[in-house]
Amino acid sequence: MKITIVGAGIGGLSTAWSLTKAGHSVTLIEQGVIPNPLAASGDHHRIIRRAYGAAGGYANAISEAYEAWDELWADIGVVHLDSRGFIAVSRETGDEAEEYREGLETGGYPIEIYGADEALKRYAYLEEGTFKYAFFSPEGGALHCKRIATDILRWLRENGAEILENTQVIAVDSENASIIIADGTKIFADKVIVTAGAWVTNLFPEISTHLTTYRTAVVYLEPPADLKAAWDASPVVLDVGGRTDGYILPPSGGGGLKFGSGLHKRKTPSADLDRVPVDGEGEIIRDLFAPPLKRLAEYRVTNVVTCAYTFTSDERFFATEMGKCLVVSACSGHGYKFGAAVGRRVAQTIENGDVPLLKRWLRAETH
Repeated sequence: MKITIVGAGIGGLSTAWSLTKAGHSVTLIEQGVIPNPLAASGDHHRIIRRAYGAAGGYANAISEAYEAWDELWADIGVVHLDSRGFIAVSRETGDEAEEYREGLETGGYPIEIYGADEALKRYAYLEEGTFKYAFFSPEGGALHCKRIATDILRWLRENGAEILENTQVIAVDSENASIIIADGTKIFADKVIVTAGAWVTNLFPEISTHLTTYRTAVVYLEPPADLKAAWDASPVVLDVGGRTDGYILPPSGGGGLKFGSGLHKRKTPSADLDRVPVDGEGEIIRDLFAPPLKRLAEYRVTNVVTCAYTFTSDERFFATEMGKCLVVSACSGHGYKFGAAVGRRVAQTIENGDVPLLKRWLRAETH
């Protein structure tokens, strides 16, 4: 089967990988370079973790995610996963960190709970008196996005896939499985798969009723010299408790110490708008993390990177079939960790035609 894939984020790359392995003729089209610095695949590192609070279906699906990543590592010949585990810090009863802990306990997954005194000994960057407890899970770490994208791209080229970078798709004819690029050229296929991330509503404005685009940013920081070793050895920090909705990735895979918070995101009419950080934006993000981090004013901003995502109203993944076109948005701010598994599932769907099963899996209603 001849298949055109629009969008070379982790969803598009992994779908191209799975379909190429299955013997299909694949053309992968990306509006920028691969990895695209404006997309998640152009970032240094992203979290993989088992914890999902009450969304137990996604917690269970992490097993499949790990299996799919292992298959990918075997194919590309290198592992781009730093399995250092993760911690969460609870500051208030019922905060998100506590929800994560309860979800893991309900699922019977391994965790270690540390009282405040023990956590301070283990994680020197925490501030005394600002939190109740922390817990550690070994089932998590950091995926190295740029390296993953670069090596999947190499594998695709070595295995006969056609790659079109810096190629803007301006229209999709879903009934005839064709696309039109900016110079007017038409490309025909048997099936079109659109994995365009935050740009998907540019091609299909009608699905804006299901997907809302948000703009956010992350900040890279240089910690105080005496805390550098603590961060270098730290697990990923999934949540800092309270209402911060904050996560931290320690230096790993070529990426530095990165802070991000859900409080910083805002709706945007286009993924291309407002992509240049404003003065002081990094400090604003950094300062959301006090408490529970100490001496935050001493953390020097080294870089600020903007990001764009599509979210569903319930923060689950989305797919829809239109004629001979399958649109997949495994995003909502937490999709990267499932990237390889999404690619395998989409490839299976192309072969078996069971789109309802794919939708249920993407919503973590079955796995």
